[in-house]
Formats: sequence, C-alpha cells, structure tokens
Amino acid sequence: MKKTMHKAALLIPFIFLIACNNNNTNKGGDTNNNVENQPAQMAFTITNQFPHDTGAYTEGLEFNNHLLYESSGQYGTSKLATVDLKTGQPILNSPLSKQYFGEGITIINNKIYQLTWKEKICFVYDAKTFAKIKEFTYDGEGWGMTNNGKQIIMSDGSNNLYFRDPETFKVLSILGVTDNNGPVGNVNELEYIKGNPSYILANVWQTDNIIKIDPESGKVLAKADFGGTKEKYFPEAVGRAEVLNGIAYDSTTKKLYITGKYWPKIFEVSGLTDK
Repeated sequence: MKKTMHKAALLIPFIFLIACNNNNTNKGGDTNNNVENQPAQMAFTITNQFPHDTGAYTEGLEFNNHLLYESSGQYGTSKLATVDLKTGQPILNSPLSKQYFGEGITIINNKIYQLTWKEKICFVYDAKTFAKIKEFTYDGEGWGMTNNGKQIIMSDGSNNLYFRDPETFKVLSILGVTDNNGPVGNVNELEYIKGNPSYILANVWQTDNIIKIDPESGKVLAKADFGGTKEKYFPEAVGRAEVLNGIAYDSTTKKLYITGKYWPKIFEVSGLTDK
C-alpha cells in the first residue's frame, strides 16, 4: 500500500536530509554495480499479427502439435480452449465452473495441466479430448506454468519458480528469479525455450516487459520492453485491453507468439528466441 508523507516531514532539518541521502538503502548493493550488471535489452520485431478473442482474459498460452492452447481467467468466464491461430476462433472449448479462476497451462506427456488462481487446484486433462483425468492441490496461488520436458515449472506471483513432478505435483526444487536489483516479483506467464542453452521467457505482471531467465541460476539475462504496442497496433481497444500476458513458442516452426488480457490481436515476434 502506498503511503503519503505527512506535512511535518517537511520540517526535518536540511542537514538531516543530506545525511540520509548518503545512505545506500538499495538491497542490491552498489548502485554503479547494479547499473553495470542490469539485464541486456532484447530487440524484437513484430512480424505478423492474428485475431484474438477479446473476451479472453489470457492466463496461459502454449503450442503443442501445431495447435494453440489458451487458458483464460475471471470467475464465470474461465475456460480452456484450442484456438485457430489464423481466425482466432476456438476449435475445442471447455468452460470452468464459475467458482474457478483459470490460470496458467502447460502440456507434457499428452496431458494438459491448468492452474487456478486462489482455489489451489490444478486440473489435468487429456490433451486431445479435454477429458479430465485428475486434479492436484497445492499451497499458495497459481499463476503461470511451463515445462522442460521432465518437470513442470510453476510461478505463484512471487519471484520463485517451483519445479514439480508431473506425476505427483510435488515440489522438487525452488528457483528464485533475480536481476541486478535483487528479487524480481510478479513473475507470471512462462514459456520454456529448449536450446543450447535453454531459457525461460516470462511476463512480469503489471508491466510491458518480457524477461529471459536462466533456468539454472534464476538470473534475468535480458529484457524486452513492449511498451506502446497496444497504442500502435490497436489504439481503438486500448481502454479495454489490459496487461501483456501470454507467450507461446511453436518449436516446429521456431516462431514465438505473444498476446495480452482482452487483446484483440496475437503477435508473431522475432528476436526473443534468436540464439
């Protein structure tokens, strides 16, 4: 919660203010060192654009076997869907019961895992039919998910990433995400990019940034700023469209796609996955 300064604070002696200004309160350490070690800026190009359901409060986006999967949130309108990228229309659509707020998804071993925000339940479905197979419970909130082929990687709105066993959903390890200023909170939607080296792309909630994370150290290697995208590509919908959220990588075509909550477009982006 933001706090306002009481007027009496203005009466603090000037010399005291000078003394305070000499104190370094940055937990990240030396200011100059922080600047020198800040994540690199990732240049990117929007190479194509496709229609997106403006009723989708996007929480998870993923490609699997040439199909685009999307999980959307909000109580009463949460759903899981496969989407035709070219038209933006759902191919298969499965609404959640109104008591659930849908969150991030990932697909591994032909199963879809879908988090819920505060309900502490992860639903597991058959990837082809959306038939529910089982469900898991977990502590805390559910935000984003991805996987590295062996483990599920989950975010909860903090700076932590939780590596989980797909068969039991048990936490195997926890990785803290940090940059030159310390812990990076509000880590949201995730996308694991397999390569040499591999890395994780993540949305940071309430920002226009996508960050590139080292999955071994948790260090933020680079950052891309998508500020101004809404104003440039769909100014007529800026009032309705909310924050950037949704990253999907098609490993067969090597193409990356991004969108946001209630955005009217999905964008194909180059530059973020270039080796």
